[in-house]
Amino acid sequence: MTDHLRVHDAALARLQALHPKLIDLSLDRMLRLCAALGDPQDRLPPVIHVAGTNGKGSTVAYLRAMAEAAGLRVHVFTSPHLVRFAERIRLAGTLITDDHLADVLARVETANAGLPITFFEITTAAALVAFAETPADLCIVEVGLGGVLDATNVVTPAVSVIAPVDIDHREFLGDTIEQIAVEKAGIIKPGAPAVS
Repeated sequence: MTDHLRVHDAALARLQALHPKLIDLSLDRMLRLCAALGDPQDRLPPVIHVAGTNGKGSTVAYLRAMAEAAGLRVHVFTSPHLVRFAERIRLAGTLITDDHLADVLARVETANAGLPITFFEITTAAALVAFAETPADLCIVEVGLGGVLDATNVVTPAVSVIAPVDIDHREFLGDTIEQIAVEKAGIIKPGAPAVS
């Protein structure tokens, strides 16, 4: 392991300690941090926002493959990662480098100024900053949990995609398919098409 990776891992560990709860659904912290960063969510290429219970990751992978086959440069944000954290962020078709990730995480951590924020919120903000600073034709963003109050719901989608919905995360989203569907549908915005 290189010294850089140790620093990178230390940064991720520090960010995990900023908020005691792993899941605390609210957009307030995310909007505050985005404002401190100059609202990177407003400087993205067209966004496809993907929510759902089953098949979100596959839907994102299919969309990315189709767009790249058509010659588009595509940013992608997904979670969780399989092996290493950088898998969550693709910049114009390429995984974010460890150096770039460390730089963006440091800037986002500085902008957050030690205020409470969840790990998912601060890492989502890091992805948005990297996306805003890197030219691309399309941005595909996968919701972490739910939709209405998910940290990714600060983006303005060109299209919203709802993958199949099922019972999951009852303590956060509700006990019925209908309640969960309403949460997921929270990514749908006026004037933008939605696909299910």
